[in-house]
Amino acid sequence: MIEANVRIPTPFNEPVLAYAPGSPERAHLKETLQRMAGERREIPLFIGGKEMRTGRTLEVRMPHRHRHVLALAQEADGAHVEQAIAAAQAARAHWARTPFHQRAAVFLKAAELLATKYRAPINAATMLGQSKTAHQAEIDAACESIDFLRFNVAFAHELHSQQPLSAPGIWNMTDYRPLDGFVFAVSPFNFTSIGVNLPTAPAIMGNTVVYKPASTAIYSAWTFMEVLREAGLPEGVINFVPGKGSEVGRAALASPALGGIHFTGSTGTFNGMWKTVAENIGRYRQYPRLVGETGGKDFIFAHASAIDDLDALATAIVRGGFEYQGQKCSACSRVYLPESVWAVLKPRLQEMIAEIRVGDVADFRNFMGAVIDEASFANVSSYLELARRGGEASIVAGGEADKREGFFVRPTLVQLSNPRHRIMVEEIFAPLVGVFVYPDNRYLETLRECDQSAAYALTGAIFARDRKAIATAMDELRFAAGNFYVNDKPTGAVVGQQPFGGSRASGTNDKAGSALNLVRWISARTIKETFTPPTKVGYPFMGAE
Repeated sequence: MIEANVRIPTPFNEPVLAYAPGSPERAHLKETLQRMAGERREIPLFIGGKEMRTGRTLEVRMPHRHRHVLALAQEADGAHVEQAIAAAQAARAHWARTPFHQRAAVFLKAAELLATKYRAPINAATMLGQSKTAHQAEIDAACESIDFLRFNVAFAHELHSQQPLSAPGIWNMTDYRPLDGFVFAVSPFNFTSIGVNLPTAPAIMGNTVVYKPASTAIYSAWTFMEVLREAGLPEGVINFVPGKGSEVGRAALASPALGGIHFTGSTGTFNGMWKTVAENIGRYRQYPRLVGETGGKDFIFAHASAIDDLDALATAIVRGGFEYQGQKCSACSRVYLPESVWAVLKPRLQEMIAEIRVGDVADFRNFMGAVIDEASFANVSSYLELARRGGEASIVAGGEADKREGFFVRPTLVQLSNPRHRIMVEEIFAPLVGVFVYPDNRYLETLRECDQSAAYALTGAIFARDRKAIATAMDELRFAAGNFYVNDKPTGAVVGQQPFGGSRASGTNDKAGSALNLVRWISARTIKETFTPPTKVGYPFMGAE
Protein backbone atom coordinates (compact mmCIF):
# COMPACT_ATOMS: atom_id res chain seq x y z
CA MET A 1 0.00 0.00 0.00
CA ILE A 2 0.96 3.66 -0.32
CA GLU A 3 0.58 6.02 2.65
CA ALA A 4 0.81 9.39 0.92
CA ASN A 5 -1.15 12.26 -0.56
CA VAL A 6 -0.42 11.15 -4.10
CA ARG A 7 0.13 13.85 -6.72
CA ILE A 8 -1.36 13.03 -10.12
CA PRO A 9 0.86 13.87 -13.13
CA THR A 10 -0.05 17.24 -14.57
CA PRO A 11 -2.16 16.63 -17.68
CA PHE A 12 -1.30 18.12 -21.05
CA ASN A 13 -2.99 18.02 -24.43
CA GLU A 14 -1.42 15.43 -26.68
CA PRO A 15 0.46 17.09 -29.58
CA VAL A 16 -1.17 16.51 -32.97
CA LEU A 17 1.10 14.79 -35.49
CA ALA A 18 1.04 16.30 -38.99
CA TYR A 19 1.54 13.20 -41.19
CA ALA A 20 3.32 15.37 -43.74
CA PRO A 21 4.99 13.70 -46.74
CA GLY A 22 8.28 12.10 -45.70
CA SER A 23 7.43 12.04 -41.99
CA PRO A 24 7.94 8.81 -40.01
CA GLU A 25 4.40 8.90 -38.64
CA ARG A 26 3.00 9.02 -42.18
CA ALA A 27 5.03 6.00 -43.27
CA HIS A 28 4.05 4.06 -40.14
CA LEU A 29 0.35 4.87 -40.52
CA LYS A 30 0.32 3.90 -44.20
CA GLU A 31 2.00 0.60 -43.38
CA THR A 32 -0.54 -0.04 -40.59
CA LEU A 33 -3.46 0.82 -42.88
CA GLN A 34 -2.24 -1.63 -45.50
CA ARG A 35 -1.72 -4.40 -42.95
CA MET A 36 -5.06 -3.95 -41.20
CA ALA A 37 -6.97 -3.64 -44.48
CA GLY A 38 -5.51 -6.99 -45.48
CA GLU A 39 -6.79 -8.73 -42.35
CA ARG A 40 -10.25 -9.95 -41.47
CA ARG A 41 -10.55 -9.80 -37.72
CA GLU A 42 -13.01 -11.46 -35.40
CA ILE A 43 -14.37 -9.17 -32.70
CA PRO A 44 -15.83 -10.90 -29.63
CA LEU A 45 -17.96 -9.77 -26.74
CA PHE A 46 -15.87 -9.14 -23.65
CA ILE A 47 -17.67 -9.90 -20.40
CA GLY A 48 -16.10 -10.37 -17.00
CA GLY A 49 -12.64 -10.40 -18.53
CA LYS A 50 -13.46 -13.18 -21.00
CA GLU A 51 -14.01 -13.17 -24.75
CA MET A 52 -17.35 -14.62 -25.82
CA ARG A 53 -18.82 -15.83 -29.12
CA THR A 54 -22.56 -15.70 -29.66
CA GLY A 55 -23.12 -17.32 -33.04
CA ARG A 56 -24.63 -14.07 -34.38
CA THR A 57 -22.24 -11.88 -36.32
CA LEU A 58 -22.23 -8.48 -37.98
CA GLU A 59 -20.01 -7.63 -40.94
CA VAL A 60 -17.84 -4.55 -40.41
CA ARG A 61 -17.29 -2.87 -43.77
CA MET A 62 -15.37 0.16 -44.99
CA PRO A 63 -17.78 3.02 -45.81
CA HIS A 64 -15.53 4.14 -48.68
CA ARG A 65 -15.11 0.59 -50.04
CA HIS A 66 -18.33 -1.02 -48.89
CA ARG A 67 -17.64 -4.39 -50.48
CA HIS A 68 -14.55 -4.79 -48.28
CA VAL A 69 -15.24 -6.66 -45.01
CA LEU A 70 -12.81 -5.65 -42.27
CA ALA A 71 -14.13 -7.84 -39.47
CA LEU A 72 -16.88 -10.08 -38.22
CA ALA A 73 -18.22 -8.80 -34.90
CA GLN A 74 -20.18 -10.89 -32.45
CA GLU A 75 -23.59 -9.49 -31.50
CA ALA A 76 -24.99 -9.59 -27.97
CA ASP A 77 -28.59 -10.37 -27.12
CA GLY A 78 -30.52 -9.70 -23.92
CA ALA A 79 -29.05 -12.74 -22.16
CA HIS A 80 -25.51 -11.55 -22.84
CA VAL A 81 -26.37 -8.12 -21.48
CA GLU A 82 -27.65 -9.74 -18.29
CA GLN A 83 -24.32 -11.59 -18.03
CA ALA A 84 -22.48 -8.31 -18.49
CA ILE A 85 -24.58 -6.68 -15.77
CA ALA A 86 -23.84 -9.59 -13.44
CA ALA A 87 -20.12 -9.27 -14.20
CA ALA A 88 -20.22 -5.50 -13.55
CA GLN A 89 -22.04 -6.03 -10.27
CA ALA A 90 -19.59 -8.74 -9.21
CA ALA A 91 -16.62 -6.44 -9.88
CA ARG A 92 -18.26 -3.37 -8.35
CA ALA A 93 -17.35 -3.73 -4.66
CA HIS A 94 -13.66 -4.41 -5.25
CA TRP A 95 -13.30 -1.69 -7.90
CA ALA A 96 -15.09 0.88 -5.69
CA ARG A 97 -12.67 0.08 -2.85
CA THR A 98 -9.60 0.20 -5.05
CA PRO A 99 -7.55 3.27 -4.02
CA PHE A 100 -7.94 6.09 -6.50
CA HIS A 101 -4.25 6.17 -7.43
CA GLN A 102 -4.44 2.52 -8.47
CA ARG A 103 -7.51 3.13 -10.62
CA ALA A 104 -5.85 6.20 -12.10
CA ALA A 105 -2.73 4.24 -13.04
CA VAL A 106 -4.75 1.97 -15.34
CA PHE A 107 -6.10 4.87 -17.37
CA LEU A 108 -2.87 6.83 -17.42
CA LYS A 109 -1.14 3.73 -18.78
CA ALA A 110 -3.89 3.39 -21.40
CA ALA A 111 -3.20 7.00 -22.43
CA GLU A 112 0.50 6.25 -22.90
CA LEU A 113 -0.27 3.09 -24.88
CA LEU A 114 -2.48 5.16 -27.19
CA ALA A 115 0.26 7.76 -27.54
CA THR A 116 2.83 5.15 -28.56
CA LYS A 117 2.21 1.49 -29.41
CA TYR A 118 -1.47 1.85 -30.31
CA ARG A 119 -1.42 5.26 -31.98
CA ALA A 120 -1.22 3.94 -35.53
CA PRO A 121 -3.64 1.02 -34.93
CA ILE A 122 -6.35 3.19 -33.30
CA ASN A 123 -6.02 5.78 -36.09
CA ALA A 124 -6.03 3.11 -38.81
CA ALA A 125 -9.06 1.39 -37.28
CA THR A 126 -10.91 4.73 -37.28
CA MET A 127 -9.89 5.52 -40.85
CA LEU A 128 -10.85 2.11 -42.22
CA GLY A 129 -14.00 1.55 -40.19
CA GLN A 130 -15.38 5.10 -39.98
CA SER A 131 -13.87 6.69 -43.11
CA LYS A 132 -11.91 9.44 -41.38
CA THR A 133 -8.89 11.06 -42.99
CA ALA A 134 -5.51 10.77 -41.30
CA HIS A 135 -5.88 14.22 -39.73
CA GLN A 136 -9.43 13.65 -38.51
CA ALA A 137 -8.42 10.29 -37.03
CA GLU A 138 -5.36 11.78 -35.34
CA ILE A 139 -7.24 14.62 -33.61
CA ASP A 140 -9.99 12.22 -32.52
CA ALA A 141 -8.90 8.61 -32.02
CA ALA A 142 -5.40 9.42 -30.79
CA CYS A 143 -5.22 12.92 -29.31
CA GLU A 144 -8.70 13.47 -27.89
CA SER A 145 -8.82 9.94 -26.50
CA ILE A 146 -5.50 10.48 -24.75
CA ASP A 147 -6.67 13.87 -23.48
CA PHE A 148 -9.87 12.41 -22.02
CA LEU A 149 -7.90 9.82 -20.08
CA ARG A 150 -5.24 12.18 -18.75
CA PHE A 151 -7.52 15.09 -17.91
CA ASN A 152 -10.32 13.01 -16.39
CA VAL A 153 -7.84 11.44 -13.98
CA ALA A 154 -6.65 14.93 -13.02
CA PHE A 155 -10.21 16.27 -12.71
CA ALA A 156 -11.13 13.32 -10.48
CA HIS A 157 -8.11 13.98 -8.27
CA GLU A 158 -9.11 17.63 -7.91
CA LEU A 159 -12.68 16.63 -7.13
CA HIS A 160 -11.55 14.30 -4.35
CA SER A 161 -9.59 17.14 -2.79
CA GLN A 162 -12.71 19.32 -2.42
CA GLN A 163 -13.66 18.89 1.23
CA PRO A 164 -16.04 20.79 3.55
CA LEU A 165 -15.08 23.14 6.37
CA SER A 166 -14.71 21.76 9.90
CA ALA A 167 -15.60 23.64 13.09
CA PRO A 168 -13.50 23.26 16.26
CA GLY A 169 -13.82 19.75 17.67
CA ILE A 170 -15.39 18.41 14.48
CA TRP A 171 -13.96 16.78 11.35
CA ASN A 172 -16.17 16.91 8.23
CA MET A 173 -15.39 14.84 5.16
CA THR A 174 -16.90 14.07 1.75
CA ASP A 175 -16.66 10.52 0.49
CA TYR A 176 -16.90 10.44 -3.32
CA ARG A 177 -18.62 7.10 -3.78
CA PRO A 178 -19.54 5.59 -7.16
CA LEU A 179 -23.19 5.19 -8.06
CA ASP A 180 -25.22 2.39 -6.50
CA GLY A 181 -25.32 0.22 -9.63
CA PHE A 182 -23.72 -0.15 -13.06
CA VAL A 183 -23.40 2.54 -15.74
CA PHE A 184 -24.71 1.80 -19.23
CA ALA A 185 -22.43 3.55 -21.76
CA VAL A 186 -23.64 3.92 -25.37
CA SER A 187 -21.30 5.55 -27.88
CA PRO A 188 -21.82 6.81 -31.48
CA PHE A 189 -19.92 6.09 -34.68
CA ASN A 190 -18.52 9.52 -35.34
CA PHE A 191 -15.87 9.90 -32.63
CA THR A 192 -13.64 7.10 -31.42
CA SER A 193 -12.73 9.34 -28.49
CA ILE A 194 -16.36 9.41 -27.34
CA GLY A 195 -16.18 5.63 -27.26
CA VAL A 196 -13.15 6.06 -25.02
CA ASN A 197 -14.70 8.67 -22.72
CA LEU A 198 -18.18 7.28 -22.18
CA PRO A 199 -17.16 4.03 -20.44
CA THR A 200 -13.94 5.28 -18.81
CA ALA A 201 -15.18 8.50 -17.16
CA PRO A 202 -17.56 6.57 -14.85
CA ALA A 203 -14.94 3.85 -14.34
CA ILE A 204 -12.34 6.39 -13.20
CA MET A 205 -14.82 7.41 -10.47
CA GLY A 206 -15.11 3.79 -9.29
CA ASN A 207 -18.14 2.63 -11.29
CA THR A 208 -18.40 -0.55 -13.33
CA VAL A 209 -19.76 -0.33 -16.84
CA VAL A 210 -21.73 -2.16 -19.51
CA TYR A 211 -20.54 -0.66 -22.80
CA LYS A 212 -22.35 -0.79 -26.16
CA PRO A 213 -20.54 0.89 -29.07
CA ALA A 214 -22.27 1.88 -32.29
CA SER A 215 -22.36 -1.01 -34.75
CA THR A 216 -20.58 1.21 -37.30
CA ALA A 217 -17.67 1.87 -34.91
CA ILE A 218 -17.08 -1.59 -33.44
CA TYR A 219 -13.67 -1.92 -35.08
CA SER A 220 -12.08 1.05 -33.31
CA ALA A 221 -14.01 0.39 -30.08
CA TRP A 222 -12.57 -3.12 -29.87
CA THR A 223 -9.08 -1.73 -30.54
CA PHE A 224 -9.49 0.45 -27.44
CA MET A 225 -10.73 -2.52 -25.41
CA GLU A 226 -7.43 -4.21 -26.29
CA VAL A 227 -5.64 -1.13 -24.96
CA LEU A 228 -7.53 -1.37 -21.65
CA ARG A 229 -6.70 -5.06 -21.32
CA GLU A 230 -3.01 -4.33 -21.81
CA ALA A 231 -3.24 -1.42 -19.35
CA GLY A 232 -4.38 -3.85 -16.65
CA LEU A 233 -8.08 -3.01 -16.25
CA PRO A 234 -9.53 -5.62 -13.86
CA GLU A 235 -12.11 -8.12 -15.05
CA GLY A 236 -15.69 -6.92 -15.13
CA VAL A 237 -14.99 -3.20 -14.80
CA ILE A 238 -15.88 -2.45 -18.44
CA ASN A 239 -17.90 -5.10 -20.27
CA PHE A 240 -18.09 -4.86 -24.07
CA VAL A 241 -21.47 -5.83 -25.60
CA PRO A 242 -21.91 -4.71 -29.22
CA GLY A 243 -25.31 -5.51 -30.67
CA LYS A 244 -28.62 -4.11 -31.84
CA GLY A 245 -29.42 -0.97 -29.86
CA SER A 246 -33.00 -1.92 -29.12
CA GLU A 247 -32.07 -5.38 -27.89
CA VAL A 248 -29.07 -4.39 -25.78
CA GLY A 249 -30.77 -1.26 -24.46
CA ARG A 250 -33.97 -3.05 -23.50
CA ALA A 251 -32.10 -5.50 -21.28
CA ALA A 252 -29.85 -2.84 -19.73
CA LEU A 253 -32.67 -0.44 -18.90
CA ALA A 254 -34.80 -3.21 -17.43
CA SER A 255 -32.23 -4.02 -14.74
CA PRO A 256 -32.97 -2.81 -11.18
CA ALA A 257 -29.21 -2.29 -10.86
CA LEU A 258 -29.07 0.49 -13.45
CA GLY A 259 -27.17 3.36 -11.87
CA GLY A 260 -26.73 5.67 -14.83
CA ILE A 261 -26.62 6.12 -18.58
CA HIS A 262 -23.73 7.80 -20.38
CA PHE A 263 -24.95 8.37 -23.92
CA THR A 264 -24.02 10.12 -27.15
CA GLY A 265 -26.26 9.66 -30.16
CA SER A 266 -29.54 10.79 -31.65
CA THR A 267 -32.08 12.91 -29.82
CA GLY A 268 -34.79 10.38 -30.61
CA THR A 269 -32.87 7.49 -29.10
CA PHE A 270 -32.10 9.42 -25.94
CA ASN A 271 -35.72 10.50 -25.62
CA GLY A 272 -36.71 6.85 -25.87
CA MET A 273 -34.23 5.92 -23.15
CA TRP A 274 -35.54 8.67 -20.89
CA LYS A 275 -39.11 7.46 -21.43
CA THR A 276 -38.17 3.85 -20.63
CA VAL A 277 -36.37 4.89 -17.46
CA ALA A 278 -39.42 6.90 -16.40
CA GLU A 279 -41.69 3.92 -16.99
CA ASN A 280 -39.37 1.67 -14.97
CA ILE A 281 -38.60 4.19 -12.22
CA GLY A 282 -40.21 2.16 -9.47
CA ARG A 283 -37.98 -0.83 -10.02
CA TYR A 284 -34.57 0.85 -9.79
CA ARG A 285 -32.44 0.74 -6.66
CA GLN A 286 -31.66 4.43 -7.14
CA TYR A 287 -32.72 7.21 -9.49
CA PRO A 288 -30.50 6.60 -12.53
CA ARG A 289 -28.26 9.45 -13.68
CA LEU A 290 -29.01 10.29 -17.32
CA VAL A 291 -26.19 12.05 -19.15
CA GLY A 292 -26.67 12.56 -22.88
CA GLU A 293 -25.13 14.52 -25.73
CA THR A 294 -27.54 14.29 -28.64
CA GLY A 295 -28.33 16.15 -31.86
CA GLY A 296 -27.23 19.46 -33.26
CA LYS A 297 -28.09 22.00 -35.94
CA ASP A 298 -24.98 24.07 -35.51
CA PHE A 299 -24.55 27.49 -37.04
CA ILE A 300 -22.18 30.14 -38.26
CA PHE A 301 -23.63 33.65 -38.14
CA ALA A 302 -21.84 36.52 -39.87
CA HIS A 303 -22.25 40.26 -39.31
CA ALA A 304 -21.64 42.74 -42.12
CA SER A 305 -18.28 43.70 -40.55
CA ALA A 306 -17.02 40.14 -41.29
CA ILE A 307 -16.48 41.27 -44.88
CA ASP A 308 -12.97 42.29 -43.81
CA ASP A 309 -12.16 38.65 -42.91
CA LEU A 310 -13.64 36.72 -45.82
CA ASP A 311 -10.86 34.10 -45.95
CA ALA A 312 -11.40 33.23 -42.29
CA LEU A 313 -15.18 33.09 -42.74
CA ALA A 314 -14.99 30.96 -45.88
CA THR A 315 -12.49 28.57 -44.29
CA ALA A 316 -14.68 28.22 -41.21
CA ILE A 317 -17.73 27.35 -43.31
CA VAL A 318 -15.87 24.80 -45.43
CA ARG A 319 -13.92 23.17 -42.62
CA GLY A 320 -16.76 23.44 -40.12
CA GLY A 321 -19.32 22.05 -42.54
CA PHE A 322 -17.41 19.42 -44.51
CA GLU A 323 -14.60 17.97 -42.40
CA TYR A 324 -15.46 14.35 -41.67
CA GLN A 325 -18.30 14.60 -44.15
CA GLY A 326 -20.30 16.88 -41.82
CA GLN A 327 -20.76 13.97 -39.41
CA LYS A 328 -19.58 15.78 -36.29
CA CYS A 329 -22.05 16.63 -33.54
CA SER A 330 -20.66 20.15 -33.81
CA ALA A 331 -20.52 20.45 -37.61
CA CYS A 332 -21.78 23.67 -39.13
CA SER A 333 -24.97 22.87 -41.02
CA ARG A 334 -26.64 26.30 -41.29
CA VAL A 335 -25.12 29.68 -42.09
CA TYR A 336 -26.62 33.17 -41.79
CA LEU A 337 -24.96 35.77 -44.02
CA PRO A 338 -25.74 39.44 -44.69
CA GLU A 339 -26.40 40.33 -48.32
CA SER A 340 -23.26 42.47 -48.56
CA VAL A 341 -21.05 39.58 -47.43
CA TRP A 342 -22.81 36.91 -49.52
CA ALA A 343 -22.27 38.85 -52.73
CA VAL A 344 -18.49 38.51 -52.46
CA LEU A 345 -18.31 35.29 -50.40
CA LYS A 346 -20.42 33.11 -52.70
CA PRO A 347 -17.88 32.74 -55.56
CA ARG A 348 -15.09 32.17 -53.06
CA LEU A 349 -17.03 29.35 -51.40
CA GLN A 350 -17.88 27.81 -54.76
CA GLU A 351 -14.22 27.79 -55.72
CA MET A 352 -13.08 26.28 -52.42
CA ILE A 353 -15.76 23.57 -52.46
CA ALA A 354 -14.99 22.65 -56.09
CA GLU A 355 -11.39 21.95 -55.11
CA ILE A 356 -12.27 19.46 -52.34
CA ARG A 357 -11.23 15.89 -53.13
CA VAL A 358 -13.54 13.09 -51.96
CA GLY A 359 -12.49 9.44 -51.92
CA ASP A 360 -10.68 6.61 -50.16
CA VAL A 361 -9.10 7.91 -46.96
CA ALA A 362 -6.02 5.77 -47.61
CA ASP A 363 -5.23 8.35 -50.30
CA PHE A 364 -3.97 11.20 -48.14
CA ARG A 365 -4.75 13.76 -50.86
CA ASN A 366 -8.47 13.43 -50.10
CA PHE A 367 -10.10 15.98 -47.80
CA MET A 368 -13.24 13.87 -47.30
CA GLY A 369 -14.16 10.20 -47.14
CA ALA A 370 -17.57 8.52 -47.30
CA VAL A 371 -20.64 8.93 -45.11
CA ILE A 372 -20.92 6.12 -42.60
CA ASP A 373 -23.40 3.71 -44.20
CA GLU A 374 -26.18 3.21 -46.73
CA ALA A 375 -28.87 4.55 -44.41
CA SER A 376 -26.94 7.81 -44.02
CA PHE A 377 -26.36 7.96 -47.76
CA ALA A 378 -30.09 7.50 -48.42
CA ASN A 379 -30.97 10.18 -45.86
CA VAL A 380 -28.72 12.87 -47.30
CA SER A 381 -29.73 11.89 -50.83
CA SER A 382 -33.34 12.68 -49.93
CA TYR A 383 -32.31 16.20 -48.87
CA LEU A 384 -30.30 16.65 -52.07
CA GLU A 385 -33.40 15.70 -54.05
CA LEU A 386 -35.41 18.18 -52.00
CA ALA A 387 -32.90 20.91 -52.90
CA ARG A 388 -32.98 19.97 -56.61
CA ARG A 389 -36.72 20.53 -56.73
CA GLY A 390 -36.07 24.24 -56.36
CA GLY A 391 -38.72 26.49 -54.90
CA GLU A 392 -37.21 27.90 -51.73
CA ALA A 393 -33.90 26.06 -52.30
CA SER A 394 -31.10 26.40 -54.84
CA ILE A 395 -27.88 24.39 -54.95
CA VAL A 396 -24.88 26.70 -54.91
CA ALA A 397 -22.16 24.03 -54.96
CA GLY A 398 -21.97 20.25 -55.03
CA GLY A 399 -25.15 18.20 -54.98
CA GLU A 400 -23.80 14.90 -56.31
CA ALA A 401 -23.81 11.51 -54.59
CA ASP A 402 -22.50 8.12 -55.74
CA LYS A 403 -22.59 4.83 -53.85
CA ARG A 404 -21.19 2.45 -56.46
CA GLU A 405 -17.88 1.97 -54.65
CA GLY A 406 -18.35 3.86 -51.40
CA PHE A 407 -21.02 6.07 -49.84
CA PHE A 408 -19.65 9.27 -51.34
CA VAL A 409 -21.44 12.63 -51.19
CA ARG A 410 -19.92 15.77 -52.65
CA PRO A 411 -19.77 18.73 -50.23
CA THR A 412 -22.94 20.66 -50.91
CA LEU A 413 -23.99 24.25 -50.24
CA VAL A 414 -27.67 25.13 -50.62
CA GLN A 415 -29.14 28.63 -50.43
CA LEU A 416 -32.61 28.86 -48.82
CA SER A 417 -34.97 31.79 -49.09
CA ASN A 418 -36.94 30.51 -46.07
CA PRO A 419 -35.03 30.38 -42.75
CA ARG A 420 -37.45 27.67 -41.57
CA HIS A 421 -36.83 25.41 -44.55
CA ARG A 422 -36.21 21.77 -43.56
CA ILE A 423 -32.54 22.05 -44.61
CA MET A 424 -32.13 24.96 -42.16
CA VAL A 425 -33.78 23.33 -39.16
CA GLU A 426 -33.47 19.53 -39.37
CA GLU A 427 -30.37 17.58 -38.37
CA ILE A 428 -28.97 15.93 -41.52
CA PHE A 429 -25.52 14.78 -40.30
CA ALA A 430 -23.89 14.89 -43.72
CA PRO A 431 -21.86 17.28 -45.91
CA LEU A 432 -24.83 19.53 -46.62
CA VAL A 433 -24.84 23.15 -45.43
CA GLY A 434 -27.77 25.52 -45.75
CA VAL A 435 -27.30 29.28 -46.24
CA PHE A 436 -29.86 31.96 -45.43
CA VAL A 437 -29.05 35.45 -46.72
CA TYR A 438 -30.55 38.32 -44.74
CA PRO A 439 -30.72 42.08 -45.32
CA ASP A 440 -27.84 43.87 -43.61
CA ASN A 441 -30.26 46.01 -41.59
CA ARG A 442 -32.01 42.96 -40.07
CA TYR A 443 -29.12 41.71 -37.97
CA LEU A 444 -30.97 41.63 -34.64
CA GLU A 445 -34.11 40.03 -36.08
CA THR A 446 -32.06 37.34 -37.81
CA LEU A 447 -30.10 36.57 -34.64
CA ARG A 448 -33.43 35.89 -32.94
CA GLU A 449 -34.50 33.72 -35.88
CA CYS A 450 -31.29 31.69 -35.49
CA ASP A 451 -31.98 31.24 -31.78
CA GLN A 452 -35.56 30.07 -32.19
CA SER A 453 -35.75 28.21 -35.50
CA ALA A 454 -34.00 24.93 -34.60
CA ALA A 455 -34.69 22.71 -31.62
CA TYR A 456 -31.01 22.21 -30.85
CA ALA A 457 -28.42 24.17 -28.88
CA LEU A 458 -25.03 22.52 -29.24
CA THR A 459 -22.48 24.74 -31.03
CA GLY A 460 -22.48 28.02 -32.89
CA ALA A 461 -20.20 30.82 -34.04
CA ILE A 462 -20.29 34.55 -34.71
CA PHE A 463 -18.00 36.22 -37.26
CA ALA A 464 -17.60 39.99 -36.92
CA ARG A 465 -15.06 42.74 -36.38
CA ASP A 466 -17.59 45.08 -34.80
CA ARG A 467 -17.35 44.47 -31.04
CA LYS A 468 -20.85 45.80 -30.46
CA ALA A 469 -22.17 43.25 -32.98
CA ILE A 470 -20.27 40.49 -31.20
CA ALA A 471 -21.68 41.55 -27.83
CA THR A 472 -25.20 41.59 -29.27
CA ALA A 473 -24.76 38.09 -30.68
CA MET A 474 -23.31 36.83 -27.40
CA ASP A 475 -26.43 38.08 -25.64
CA GLU A 476 -29.10 37.08 -28.16
CA LEU A 477 -27.58 33.63 -28.74
CA ARG A 478 -26.72 32.92 -25.11
CA PHE A 479 -28.95 29.84 -24.95
CA ALA A 480 -28.56 28.80 -28.61
CA ALA A 481 -25.26 26.98 -28.12
CA GLY A 482 -23.44 25.28 -25.25
CA ASN A 483 -20.14 25.87 -27.07
CA PHE A 484 -19.97 29.32 -28.67
CA TYR A 485 -17.11 30.53 -30.87
CA VAL A 486 -16.08 34.04 -31.84
CA ASN A 487 -14.39 34.27 -35.24
CA ASP A 488 -13.77 30.54 -35.42
CA LYS A 489 -15.58 27.47 -36.74
CA PRO A 490 -17.93 25.73 -34.30
CA THR A 491 -15.99 22.43 -34.29
CA GLY A 492 -12.79 21.23 -32.67
CA ALA A 493 -13.39 21.49 -28.91
CA VAL A 494 -10.29 20.46 -26.97
CA VAL A 495 -10.44 18.57 -23.67
CA GLY A 496 -9.49 20.84 -20.79
CA GLN A 497 -9.87 23.95 -22.96
CA GLN A 498 -13.45 23.96 -24.28
CA PRO A 499 -15.62 21.55 -22.22
CA PHE A 500 -18.21 20.19 -24.64
CA GLY A 501 -22.00 19.91 -24.53
CA GLY A 502 -25.26 21.65 -25.26
CA SER A 503 -28.83 21.88 -24.03
CA ARG A 504 -32.36 21.95 -25.47
CA ALA A 505 -32.61 18.96 -27.85
CA SER A 506 -28.81 18.67 -27.84
CA GLY A 507 -28.56 16.99 -24.45
CA THR A 508 -28.04 17.46 -20.75
CA ASN A 509 -24.98 19.72 -21.15
CA ASP A 510 -22.82 17.85 -18.65
CA LYS A 511 -19.65 19.06 -20.37
CA ALA A 512 -17.42 16.19 -21.43
CA GLY A 513 -13.82 17.17 -20.93
CA SER A 514 -14.37 18.79 -17.55
CA ALA A 515 -14.97 17.92 -13.90
CA LEU A 516 -18.66 18.74 -14.41
CA ASN A 517 -19.12 15.44 -16.23
CA LEU A 518 -17.35 13.42 -13.53
CA VAL A 519 -19.63 14.83 -10.82
CA ARG A 520 -22.49 12.91 -12.44
CA TRP A 521 -20.75 9.59 -11.75
CA ILE A 522 -20.43 9.95 -7.99
CA SER A 523 -22.89 9.78 -5.12
CA ALA A 524 -21.31 11.84 -2.39
CA ARG A 525 -21.46 10.81 1.26
CA THR A 526 -21.00 13.43 3.99
CA ILE A 527 -19.22 12.24 7.13
CA LYS A 528 -19.10 14.17 10.40
CA GLU A 529 -16.90 13.03 13.26
CA THR A 530 -17.30 14.82 16.59
CA PHE A 531 -14.29 14.55 18.92
CA THR A 532 -16.03 15.91 22.02
CA PRO A 533 -19.75 14.99 21.77
CA PRO A 534 -22.23 16.65 24.20
CA THR A 535 -23.05 14.70 27.36
CA LYS A 536 -26.09 16.66 28.59
CA VAL A 537 -29.54 17.07 27.08
CA GLY A 538 -30.24 20.63 28.26
CA TYR A 539 -29.08 23.92 26.72
CA PRO A 540 -27.90 27.07 28.55
CA PHE A 541 -30.99 29.06 27.57
CA MET A 542 -33.07 26.71 29.71
CA GLY A 543 -31.50 27.89 32.96
CA ALA A 544 -33.55 29.73 35.61
CA GLU A 545 -33.36 33.54 35.83
